[in-house]
Amino acid sequence: MNLQNIPQIKHTDSGNFFLLAGPCAIEGEEMAMRIAEKIVTVTDKLQIPYVFKGSFKKANRSRVDSFTGIGDEKALKILQKVSKEFGVPTVTDIHTNEDAAMAAEYVDVLQIPAFLVRQTDLVVAAANTGKTVNLKKGQFMSPESMKHAVQKVLDSNNQNVMVTDRGTMFGYQDMIVDFRGIPTMQQYATTVLDVTHSLQQPNQMTGVTGGRPDMIETIAKAGIVVGVDGIFIETHFDPANAKSDGANMLHLDYFEGLMTKLVAIRKTINQF
Repeated sequence: MNLQNIPQIKHTDSGNFFLLAGPCAIEGEEMAMRIAEKIVTVTDKLQIPYVFKGSFKKANRSRVDSFTGIGDEKALKILQKVSKEFGVPTVTDIHTNEDAAMAAEYVDVLQIPAFLVRQTDLVVAAANTGKTVNLKKGQFMSPESMKHAVQKVLDSNNQNVMVTDRGTMFGYQDMIVDFRGIPTMQQYATTVLDVTHSLQQPNQMTGVTGGRPDMIETIAKAGIVVGVDGIFIETHFDPANAKSDGANMLHLDYFEGLMTKLVAIRKTINQF
């Protein structure tokens, strides 16, 4: 995938990793704009190619009373406004074939959730929009098996595809990152490490996913050292009260410090 095929992406000649970051879900316009403003300021300062991330709806939830969104069109219009206001591309998840064409009217990258990445019709629907497609590796899948998901996009005459490792199930209630999978998947497509979802602790009795945000810096640093192409991080100014995935999100206050460290590591790694 040529990163420059993503509309409005900046700093592609900086030698840095690229970044997909933002809140888990769009909770409202004010919160989305506040998070975007902070991240854009930092990524421009550090010259990190950046794509704003926000789910316009959340379909994969443990409980029926969990937050799923503020309304599809309302959330998609907020993503569109973020893109126009800050001059950055955007990415959102899709869950049904119909979502693909609808979301493609508002965002630049369509993301296939990990639980759905084997759904051929969904992957093909995303590819057929012509948008860049981000395939999240299923927690239950090997790195090698992602070759076939990538091929579905390529066979749909769309070369703009990336894969994202978001951890692998380690028992019933924990995730682990096998860093050997990054160079394996890089044989098939541009590869991203989803740091925050890799630190989830799913399947809790409460029906609310737990997490280990204290390990975000560790996993992110390791990913950069291994040579991952991009980093995916969910962040919020109030994770404790976020409506989705707050337990594993990075507090926005720590964002610049972490990015500064990762850029320094990337600069060192680029020398080898």
